[in-house]
Amino acid sequence: MCGIAGVIKFGDGANVAPDLVRGMCSSMVHRGPDDEGIYTQGRVGIGMRRLSIVDLATGHQPISNEDNTIWIVFNGEIYNHAELRPDLEARGHRYRTHSDTETIVHLYEEYGHDCVRHLRGMFAFAIWDSRKRHLFIARDRLGIKPLYYQHDDQQFVFGSEIKVLLSSGMRPHFRRTALPEYLAFGYLSGSETFFSGIEKLMPGHWLEIDEQGRLKIEQYWDLALSQPGLERSQADYIAQYREMLEQAVSSHLMSDVPLGVFLSGGVDSSAVAALMTKIRRAPVETFSVGYTEQSYSELPYARQVATHLNSIHHEVLLSRQEFFDSLPQLIWHEDEPIAWPSSVSLFFVARLARERVTVVLTGEGSDETLAGYSRYGFTLRNAALNRIYSSVTPSLYRRLIRDFVASSHLIGADLRRKLGHTFVGRDGSDWS
Repeated sequence: MCGIAGVIKFGDGANVAPDLVRGMCSSMVHRGPDDEGIYTQGRVGIGMRRLSIVDLATGHQPISNEDNTIWIVFNGEIYNHAELRPDLEARGHRYRTHSDTETIVHLYEEYGHDCVRHLRGMFAFAIWDSRKRHLFIARDRLGIKPLYYQHDDQQFVFGSEIKVLLSSGMRPHFRRTALPEYLAFGYLSGSETFFSGIEKLMPGHWLEIDEQGRLKIEQYWDLALSQPGLERSQADYIAQYREMLEQAVSSHLMSDVPLGVFLSGGVDSSAVAALMTKIRRAPVETFSVGYTEQSYSELPYARQVATHLNSIHHEVLLSRQEFFDSLPQLIWHEDEPIAWPSSVSLFFVARLARERVTVVLTGEGSDETLAGYSRYGFTLRNAALNRIYSSVTPSLYRRLIRDFVASSHLIGADLRRKLGHTFVGRDGSDWS
């Protein structure tokens, strides 16, 4: 991973000192240990820390266009950049590198804000357009790459981590109103963070801010809840999913450095490891983490898969003491409390992998795309029951019942809370 940072100051005579941007970048050296670059022009400064993955020789950032009027810092990977390049060159754009970063620059020149619609990959990037005198920032569709910002009447500051913003000199203040949602769900679903004044740029959004401090945020993508078309057989869906998964794994192998895969022994990571082995036609490096308490360890399953794939397998054992001793460092890295114990094991297996490779693939995200959590089934049942309930119960009565569930003292607090998550206690629009 890499890290990006920047600031734009408002008001006549404002200037950004290079040392300010350099200091912000220094707070995230762990994200990019290989290289650093900054660019400042008057009241604007951008910078980045780089973990070199693609185009090791000429991929230094920031990168500009041909006449140095557009500058970019970029965190992520664009998997279709090689496919986009011939068309951009045919349109007159001249490349100086082989990096995916430069493709974004030329896409922006050609399509402006709509450049994001052409990108397939994971990204957070910031472009300073010196001709239009504004900063353009975008985040990938699913929010794989993070982007935080703070905006007041003096300046706009952004970075890949909250600590980057704090290193610019702003004072941290706890946002107490964020606590209930975090304690209930283990994360904050909206743009808020635990720090007052610091927001997340949401997935599938871009923002633009000019030298007067005028900020515009727009959503460019959202997941379609339903796709019109003919119903197909289960076999067709399985075949299409298999093809798409294989394409995704293949695209993620774009790298000029060694790759590996996290292997838990479960279906998700095992499928990724197997496809990676098939595509590369060679043994891959697999990395697993287990616990000294054998009843909690999945290492036996990981070993079975590693043996089957003939992978170059590596393991690390995590003790109870190591688990708790690592929490302060992990909280510092995540800039918020640790909600999921898996964050700890992920840290240790990532540290193990870094000794051998630079990039790893994982099975993360499959539960979300394949409804692997029980709450998805619960939501589908709610949607089905809500359709029946709404067809036989007038809207006035439904509203009265919702009010009764929310406020009646005749229902115990526990039952009231549970009903509040069903079609009885909610209006059902969330499930339509």
